Amino acid sequence: MLYVIFIVLFGWALFLFKRPKIYGEKRNLRTKGGVIFIANHRNLLDPVMLAITIPRCIHFMAKKELFESKLGNWFFRSCFVFPVNRKTADLKSLRQALKLLEEGKAFGIFPEGRRAVADEMDDFEKGTAFIASRTDAPIVPIYISPTTYSGWRRLRYIVGEKIYAKDVLETCERRELVDALTERMQNDMEALKKRMDEIYPGKKAKKRR
Repeated sequence: MLYVIFIVLFGWALFLFKRPKIYGEKRNLRTKGGVIFIANHRNLLDPVMLAITIPRCIHFMAKKELFESKLGNWFFRSCFVFPVNRKTADLKSLRQALKLLEEGKAFGIFPEGRRAVADEMDDFEKGTAFIASRTDAPIVPIYISPTTYSGWRRLRYIVGEKIYAKDVLETCERRELVDALTERMQNDMEALKKRMDEIYPGKKAKKRR
C-alpha cells in the first residue's frame, strides 16, 4: 500500500522534476508476467526512479542492514523491498525472488551488488544469473546515465533487448550457465553504456570520494 501511496503522492513530482528520457527498447518496460529488471547502480534514487518510470509494481532486494530498525523494516517491506544478506549466499532471499517471479511479478535488482563509485560498471555478481537460470522470466537490462542526477538534468535510460536463460543455455553446458549468463548480462549492459555515451555524452559525473 505504501508503494502505491508514494507513487501517487510523490512519484509525479519526481517524474516532472527529472523528466525521464528513455531510449532503446521501451516496449520491454511493459513486459507482462514474471520479469527481472536489471540496471547499473550509481545513486540512491535509482530504485525510486525505476519504480516511477516502469509501469509495473517492482519488488526490489536490498541489504539487510536497512531492515534492522522497526521503522526501516516496516517502511521497506511496505514498499515491496525484501532483505538480502550480501555477505553470504542468502538462500531465503533467493527463494523469495523466485517465488515472486513464479507469481508473475516484476523483480528489480542491481547485479553490481552495490553502488559503483565511478562511471565504469563494477563486475556483476552471480546472484542475478542464479535466479534467472531457475526461471523462464526474461531479463530486461536498463542502463542509467550516471550524469543525469546532477541538478536539473533529465534522467536518461536506455533499455536493451530481453535476455533469456534458455537462449544462453544453447551456447554452453548446464553447469556453465550461471557464469555464461552473468557474462551475457555484463556484455549487454556494457553495450548499452556505449550506446548511451554516443547518444548523450553529457558531462562526466565526478568520482565520489
